[in-house]
Amino acid sequence: MKKFIFCFLFCFYLFSQSDLSINYSNKITSEELKELLYVYASDYFGGREVGSKGQKIAVDFLREFYIRNSIDPAKGTDNYFQYIKNIKTRKYYLGKQFIRSGVFDSENVVSIIRGSEFPNEYIVISAHLDAHGTHDGKIYNGADDDGSGNVSILEIAQSFALAVKDGHAPKRSIIFLHVTAEEKGLIGSQYYVNNPLYPLEDTIANLNIDMIGRVDPKRKDKDPNYIYLIGSDKISQELHDISENINSKYTQLKLDYMYNDDNDPNRFYYRSDHYNFAKNNIPVIFYFNGTHEDYHEPSDTADKINYKLLEKRTKLIFHTAWELANRKNRLSINN
Repeated sequence: MKKFIFCFLFCFYLFSQSDLSINYSNKITSEELKELLYVYASDYFGGREVGSKGQKIAVDFLREFYIRNSIDPAKGTDNYFQYIKNIKTRKYYLGKQFIRSGVFDSENVVSIIRGSEFPNEYIVISAHLDAHGTHDGKIYNGADDDGSGNVSILEIAQSFALAVKDGHAPKRSIIFLHVTAEEKGLIGSQYYVNNPLYPLEDTIANLNIDMIGRVDPKRKDKDPNYIYLIGSDKISQELHDISENINSKYTQLKLDYMYNDDNDPNRFYYRSDHYNFAKNNIPVIFYFNGTHEDYHEPSDTADKINYKLLEKRTKLIFHTAWELANRKNRLSINN
């Protein structure tokens, strides 16, 4: 009889935990993602180029969202802002446009939900807040790159905040990190790891989101129900296995590792903000839909986003973060 009661209680616990995760993931909707992205990737933000008026509007927008949802600023910030002075940018070509070098001031936007049992262990969810600005009268709105990542983080943060409000705070702390100047050379994330607001040795994983709202037209399989994952097994095989299990249980996306190959000529593993965490031996997953004809073009606009697909991919990241935050043990690192 005692064994039966124990099994019943254990199964009830597992079912309840699963129900909780589903309950709060259901707060993530394509409608809210669309509403947020049509603002964040609007002409009013002017392409969010580092140091521009539009980029300042963008960081204010992000900060106000966290304030409205009662999510605290990270320690060491000035009301959510981690300032970066004298960002030096190199001259480069954007399509056929020549972009001059310059020196700018900017800021990362960083908020946190504190863990209830292991508050000094941290999961970082990141996306880059900048895009390419306005050149020759054309606005590079960056809806997919990386407006999609930013609104995904906002929806994930809001869902965790609702769980906290209901008495279900995550066991570990979750940092929501919007980094600046990714398009200038991963500068915002580099600044964060060089000046961490929370110890890197206690940062157990980085889930980095950079372009998850579109479909790669080069895929032979035209089924849009996929996401490219990069880096998940390079530092922690356990992270890779957890990611696989979470997807199988909740979202059933096709997890495509084509760009995870060490010999990938695109070298995407080195080209987004997770790489600065990986260099510090922090397990990472880079979520990515691949490039398309509007990549780094003024035509990367909010009307071209597949919002149902964005919702599903965002839910995968939420469930993965939920599992990492609430599991008994922190991730193991590959030997």
